[in-house]
Amino acid sequence: MRRTMRRRDRPPSTYRLVVCVSLLLVGCRAGWIDPDTPEEARTTSPGKIVPNLPPPNPKHGGRDDDDGKTKRRGGHRRDPTQTPTFYPTYDPTGVPSSAPSTATQSPTSPKRIYDLVFSDEFNSPRRTFEDGADPRWTALEKNDYTNDAQHYYSTKNAFTDDEGNLVIKSEATDTSIVGFNDVKLEKERVTKHFKSAMLQSWNKFCFTGGVLEAEIALPGRHDVGGLWPAFWLLGNLARHTYVGSSEHVWPWSSSVCTDKSRTAQLISACDRVQHYGLHKGVGRGAPEIDVFEVQSGPIRAGTGEFLKMPVGQPFMSSSYQVAPGRLPRPGTGWWPAPWQWYSNLTGGMNTSLNIAFYGTYNHFLDDTDPAGQDYWSDAISYNRQLDSSHFGKYHRYRLEWELPDKEGNKENNFTETFGYIRWYLDDEFVLEVKGEGLNASGTGGEISSEPMYMLLNTAISSQWGFPMCPAECPCETYDCHGGFQETCGFSEGFCDMLSKPAEYKINWVRVYQDKNDPKQKLGCSTKERPTRKFIEAHEEKYMQAGDAHPLKPIRKGGGKCSLTPPTNKTVPESCGGVSHGACSPATKPPSCTCTEGWTGSHCMNPVGYDDVVWDPPETFADLGFWGPSLSGGMGILKVVGALAGALLVAPLVLKTGRRRMDGYRSVPDYERRL
Repeated sequence: MRRTMRRRDRPPSTYRLVVCVSLLLVGCRAGWIDPDTPEEARTTSPGKIVPNLPPPNPKHGGRDDDDGKTKRRGGHRRDPTQTPTFYPTYDPTGVPSSAPSTATQSPTSPKRIYDLVFSDEFNSPRRTFEDGADPRWTALEKNDYTNDAQHYYSTKNAFTDDEGNLVIKSEATDTSIVGFNDVKLEKERVTKHFKSAMLQSWNKFCFTGGVLEAEIALPGRHDVGGLWPAFWLLGNLARHTYVGSSEHVWPWSSSVCTDKSRTAQLISACDRVQHYGLHKGVGRGAPEIDVFEVQSGPIRAGTGEFLKMPVGQPFMSSSYQVAPGRLPRPGTGWWPAPWQWYSNLTGGMNTSLNIAFYGTYNHFLDDTDPAGQDYWSDAISYNRQLDSSHFGKYHRYRLEWELPDKEGNKENNFTETFGYIRWYLDDEFVLEVKGEGLNASGTGGEISSEPMYMLLNTAISSQWGFPMCPAECPCETYDCHGGFQETCGFSEGFCDMLSKPAEYKINWVRVYQDKNDPKQKLGCSTKERPTRKFIEAHEEKYMQAGDAHPLKPIRKGGGKCSLTPPTNKTVPESCGGVSHGACSPATKPPSCTCTEGWTGSHCMNPVGYDDVVWDPPETFADLGFWGPSLSGGMGILKVVGALAGALLVAPLVLKTGRRRMDGYRSVPDYERRL
């Protein structure tokens, strides 16, 4: 395999040599590692799977009240069954079931080691993430049109504080925008009454397979619904909130040619044209893996909306969202009948299959053939019970993602494997989704092999954690500063909670991969799953009106600074301090000049780059064209002769080409479909 290197904004070779020697076991993949990451965090091992076992000396037997005291209710835990049944099991047993587990057993010997390949410790205060500021993350400055969003995403609501945290701030503040009315099919000026933030690593940092972990303190209160904090992954072919990039792409993960995929999947295994660098016969999409989506609120297990579930609010929902969806499928709020949902699902303690949401029916306004183009997507999801300690206090959230392998390897006698996804909270097992269950479903869905990027955000949506619309309340506008008609649809205490901003805090984010597994890669466009050419050919789907390109180049220095900044302070005025940069008097006004290893206009952001670029932009040399020598008259004659010959041969080539395209979809037709 040819591995083409491209220099980016990276440290000098001497610095890289030191890093590579110190990280020899990592295979010298240090381009995304924050130098502040402690040595003990440079490796990790697979978590343990303990399905449905109660913890020793359980601390919680019921709800957590505001005073922090635990009150027992009935004296029994409610443990769900390991695999879905028609009705949930509410009566706990003294010992776990002796039925065999479908969970993948963690390896015992040899112990698998994952090496650190990405980290962000967020230790530089007052770091910002607007477009062009950071090589890892981009904070959005745009309206969110998805999921009945009540918020506007602002770059100013994402920053690092003085305590080494990334902060996503949600507040009740107005933003006037020009939006598109889906009913009137026209633009109109609207006001969003909430402001929040979303960070994406889209088209900057992506990974395929491995371990993702973060230490996080959730925003708001555990018993007041309305905030929607999330930590998740999405395939690089779709950019969230840029809805045009997601149509017929989200959340497809299938490489099987069917009548449905032929018409409903934008890039399907039925396609016989290799265009934009995509591989013939390989279905593509943007599946979604939710490390968590958290819903707070006062509704407890066995009551109200959670009457049939052993997990209530507050909870974290961990999901794999994939298309195409199953048919027939369970009804919302009902436990699935045998063979009606996926097999090979294993939940941990204090978890339940999420029967409140099985997925989405996807229809798009510009589709002309709803019967063929509409499709179901599935949310394979479990809810895990949370309590008041998860809000405002730090906990570790972890995802393990093993890729499918059609060829197998020597260790498993070259047997096909189907991959898995596992979730953990503070090292306690939450859920495993095995690829065998997707394979057995007959939909063609599979565990994702797409390069996926990270997202961190807090949304405010009337679809999530808001109460059922009360009588005599229009529930059309939600505004904490309005009158009765604008405030009656909120959860009790929501506006009081947002009388000061709610802060979602992330202490660090880290990604690990197995250096002995060649399937696990870094990069947003890999050899197996390229995305670069497709995105470049459809840039308008990934950017807003007025943007020249979806992402701006990363600035290195140039920010205004002070020649007499606070001593040894890591602040923008000092260009990050002596280790990050310096304030140069050579410019008027003085501006920052960054040292190697730091970037951004004020040198506050650590550099980041892929050590191996799997899909670099082509040059003429890559295409095998070196250009003729024009020295002397003979060189010019050769060029003229070559051009004349090409013009004479062109009609024959086109005629032959048309014959070879018989039975294939033509490129113009393919373009219209895109």
